[in-house]
Parts: sequence; structure tokens; C-alpha cells
Amino acid sequence: MSEFREYITFVVNTKDGDEVEMAVIDQFEFENKGYVAAALVEGDTVNDEGVFLYRVKVGEEDFKVEKITNQIDYNRVAEAYMEMK
Repeated sequence: MSEFREYITFVVNTKDGDEVEMAVIDQFEFENKGYVAAALVEGDTVNDEGVFLYRVKVGEEDFKVEKITNQIDYNRVAEAYMEMK
């Protein structure tokens, strides 16, 4: 029997303007900023074959994700994340 896990999810817009649902699979800090590692939700499953990193801002009752638009910053965050694993 496979283990059922409940994920926190959020929706992002693709370059094409489509909305996709993402599941938070990990949270971490790097250089005093919060980040999440997320995977694509496909139906009732989480496709953890590709991991996407987002900067996260936590409010009192919710959180907001932001794309890391600078490629150099993204690479540094990705490298730090991989070293944590």
C-alpha cells in the first residue's frame, strides 16, 4: 500500500498563460530568504520528476510564491538546495 501524503498546493501561471497546480514538497531558507521546492500536480498525484523552486513570502494567514526571474539567483538557490539534500 502506498503512503498517502497531503500537500500544501498553490497555482502558478505558465508562459502560455495556463494555470497549473503545484505541490510544496520542501521548504528551506537560503541567505535569510524563504524558498519552496514544488512539483507539478497531475490529477490526484504529484509528479516529483521535476522540481521547481520559488521564493516564498509568508503572511499571517497565507503565503505567496514568486518566480525567481534572475537566472544567476535561481542557479545559486538550486545549488544550495541540492547541497541540502
